[in-house]
Amino acid sequence: MWFIFAILSAVFAALTSILAKIGIEGINSNLATAIRTAVVLVMAWVIVFITGTQSQITTLSKKSWIFLILSGIATGLSWLCYYKALQIGDASKVVPVDKFSVVITMILAFLVLHEAPTTKTILGGIFITIGTFIMILK
Repeated sequence: MWFIFAILSAVFAALTSILAKIGIEGINSNLATAIRTAVVLVMAWVIVFITGTQSQITTLSKKSWIFLILSGIATGLSWLCYYKALQIGDASKVVPVDKFSVVITMILAFLVLHEAPTTKTILGGIFITIGTFIMILK
């Protein structure tokens, strides 16, 4: 089931990039990010209330709050940088560099989360790295 959600995430991420590139034409990238973020915020809370999970907010630990807030800050900074890059660069070049986050995530998972690197993950990371650099070369 996780794979279906991961594929859907990839499809929606691709649509996000194309729709954003069209939508930011002629406006400030920070304003565009704020609009997008407001829409995401409303959508997320609607889903929380539809699924009835809003009562779980009182059970969150201090650790969860801290790391969710830090994650939110990282997301905001990522989106601001992404929209600026998308505004001034080609989507076909910006998106592969942005998706290089996969390799960075793998490295951080090994170092911070102590996940075990496997031959497949290392090879996959190497291929993603090579692919990223091939796609951004002129």
